[in-house]
Amino acid sequence: MFVPKPRRLQNAIALLEEDDRAVEGFSRLATLAAEGMVEAQYRVGRAYLEARGTPYQFREGERWLRRAAEVGHVEAQYFLAILYLIGYPKGFDPARDDVYSGVSMEERVPDLAGALPWALKAAEAGHVEAAGLLGYIYSSGPHDIKDEQKALKWYKIANEKGSPQGSLGLGIARLQTSPDKTAIRLLRKAADAGLPTAYFYLGWVYELGIIEPSDDGRAARNFHKAAEGGVTAAALRYGVYLLHGRGVEKDLFQAETWLRRAALKGEAEAAAILGDLNIRGFDHAPNFEDAGGWYRLAAEMGHAAAARGLALLYLTGSGVERDLDLAAQWFHTAAEMGDSVASADFGNLALIGVGSESQKSDLFKRFMTEAEDGSLVAAFNLGVCLARGVGTEENPQAAIQWFKVAAKGVVNAQYWLGRLYGGEFGVEPDPAASVEWLEKAADAEMPEAQVALAQLLVTGTSVLGEDHPRALKLYRSAAQRGNVDGMFGLGAMLGGGHHVEEQNRAEAQSWFRLAAERGHGLAQLMLGRYLERGLGGEVNLAGAQLWYERAEKSGVPEASQALIALNKSMVVDAG
Repeated sequence: MFVPKPRRLQNAIALLEEDDRAVEGFSRLATLAAEGMVEAQYRVGRAYLEARGTPYQFREGERWLRRAAEVGHVEAQYFLAILYLIGYPKGFDPARDDVYSGVSMEERVPDLAGALPWALKAAEAGHVEAAGLLGYIYSSGPHDIKDEQKALKWYKIANEKGSPQGSLGLGIARLQTSPDKTAIRLLRKAADAGLPTAYFYLGWVYELGIIEPSDDGRAARNFHKAAEGGVTAAALRYGVYLLHGRGVEKDLFQAETWLRRAALKGEAEAAAILGDLNIRGFDHAPNFEDAGGWYRLAAEMGHAAAARGLALLYLTGSGVERDLDLAAQWFHTAAEMGDSVASADFGNLALIGVGSESQKSDLFKRFMTEAEDGSLVAAFNLGVCLARGVGTEENPQAAIQWFKVAAKGVVNAQYWLGRLYGGEFGVEPDPAASVEWLEKAADAEMPEAQVALAQLLVTGTSVLGEDHPRALKLYRSAAQRGNVDGMFGLGAMLGGGHHVEEQNRAEAQSWFRLAAERGHGLAQLMLGRYLERGLGGEVNLAGAQLWYERAEKSGVPEASQALIALNKSMVVDAG
């Protein structure tokens, strides 16, 4: 019995829609497509791409859609434009016929230029959604196809014919050019039709107070709806609102959930915030390991502050194994992204010899350029480079000249001049000049200079002679500013054996402890002695043993002998 093609097509489509007979339906459609029925060609193409009644085969799906589109099938033209817009698989060339049909769509490369002719054909044929799509292509495409006037034209056509995409595009365009209540009305129309992006833009309207007064509650609700619809940027904004309790009840758990979704979908800022939260311990103890993972993710997506955060973790060994070279690498990366603080951090590491030779060379050239332009900080950094041979050959005399330039406004340069004239870096010693520059830096309350000057006053080897009371004051000032050497020096002077009236072994022990806890080897040794002998008022042999062991690990030779003697005495006492 003869069955006309239209009925055969209807029967095939009906079978395709039944799960248990989809394979039979596809087979019948494929027969009709091979016989030249355009509608069947379009349906077969869709079936291949949707894995309906047949395994997913991208190449075959695209081929059948193109055959239908080339002979005027409007829906096929629109769908083909969508394929270009979504993006073909990476490395896929639609013009080639020999590409494997099962190619994955995991990595997509959007091609708006390729989508344009097919969207235009479908739109001109009256396809409403194609008109909205065409507006998007003209508004968002590369420079050679971008055309705001054409975008408005097609958005208006789509909107007038009831397309939500047209309402959205027109609303966004109006928001950007002449924001008024019409823009909000268009965005609401698109949002009511279920377009998540419209909710996202409404969220910004209420957050920034565009057109209508700012309203955190309405902003949060719109961002929430957009986030639920899959808008990644909205997930970030809603997470921030939950984090700070803006317009919604503060909820750290939900905030972390939405920020995580955004971060894993490519929002660098969300990943950076998660790194910060784990550093601070938003609802538990700080988790430096997780912080490092989020910072790395954000940094790899180009987030400068996150790159600096990761560098700091490597610098301090928090949550990761301490690695100065990796710290320098990430500081350098952050600096290249424009983080000025990271630039200074990287410079500080490079100045002590960390980083690749090419990085150091680039740093030296940058300092030279900035110093010649009048930057006193750059002049100081340039002096350090020349003194230490960072990015250039060592040249202490040239370093002195740049330090003198920087000394007009950089206290650190005065300190370095004191060091160089003191005989460091192979410079002929000039004791008077050394003391003069150290005095300047110490008077400016630079702790390192105060310690250096105090040491000279204790030994009496400078032109100033011996002055223990003044040395004590300098050590105290440096210690109170957090300088570890100052803490040790102050403890040593308070402990006795120096020409000062102010002696206090209990206070001396407290300063030794502060320095010891910050890794000062000699302070660890002294704290051990104080605890072993009760010099500060208490005997604590277990504590003494602990600090001797730490001093030994810090490379203090006397610590090993002290530890052996302590262990022997403890054995004798136990016996």
